[in-house]
Amino acid sequence: MDVAAHVEKLVGTPAVRLRATGHSHAWTLHHAELADGRAVFVKALDESAVGEGSGVFDAEVAGLRWLAEADPGELVPRVVAADDRMLVLPWLPPGSASPAAAERFGRDLATLHSAGAEYFGAPWPGRIATLPLDNSPSTGEWGTWYAERRLAPYLPAAAPHLGDDGVRLIESVMHRIDDLAGPSEPPSRIHGDLWSGNLHWTDGRAMLIDPAAHGGHRETDLAMLALFGAPHLDRILDAYQECSPLKAGWPQRIPLHQLHPLLVHVVLFGSSYTAMTLAAASAVLSR
Repeated sequence: MDVAAHVEKLVGTPAVRLRATGHSHAWTLHHAELADGRAVFVKALDESAVGEGSGVFDAEVAGLRWLAEADPGELVPRVVAADDRMLVLPWLPPGSASPAAAERFGRDLATLHSAGAEYFGAPWPGRIATLPLDNSPSTGEWGTWYAERRLAPYLPAAAPHLGDDGVRLIESVMHRIDDLAGPSEPPSRIHGDLWSGNLHWTDGRAMLIDPAAHGGHRETDLAMLALFGAPHLDRILDAYQECSPLKAGWPQRIPLHQLHPLLVHVVLFGSSYTAMTLAAASAVLSR
């Protein structure tokens, strides 16, 4: 793909400067300066992975726009332009993860979650990285939906890396999900893939990028922040709880919410994530 030409086609303005900034999964990342003075972030589908990546931007754009509907304060970047091969967002200059920014983010995240959702799931086909994400809706309990839509779909592809005992361990979690899911909660408006790399610190605040957004459990976003160590996590959680207290026992449920992203990592990256996944499942069952 001629990235500069495609940017101009989408936004209607030439890119006078274009600089590659990285590569992730099935797409390349760029910083572009437009002739009208705007700076934008460009995410372009890698032509070698067209089949693998097809539909990724549809889900991401739908998620960004849905989250932005309830954005309490510059938490979600607005989509500049998009099609099935490219996503263009405002350029967000990198900044520091200060304690004050972390507290602001905790409050904003609580407000976003409280906007709620009509049901668990979403009205668009989901994606997480390059994998499909089953967003089929449910008005039932979160636990059943989580077992059926977030654990079961990834177990067959993860099975060769988990082994028979590992598969049985995950199946035990699924069979006991009603007892393990905790108190009933209504659907929250969540990011859905909120590991620390999808939290972009800029201009004294944090912004949400690369969502797998859907109506889900608010503890899922918080567990994802803990999975790979978000900066100032204690400040984020304290500020969140001041606005929207979590229900009793939530720390013990963190491994349950981490089990889905860990299974995704096993499918994507293989046995290097097996030990973490089985440790999380064991922690869930030991409660």
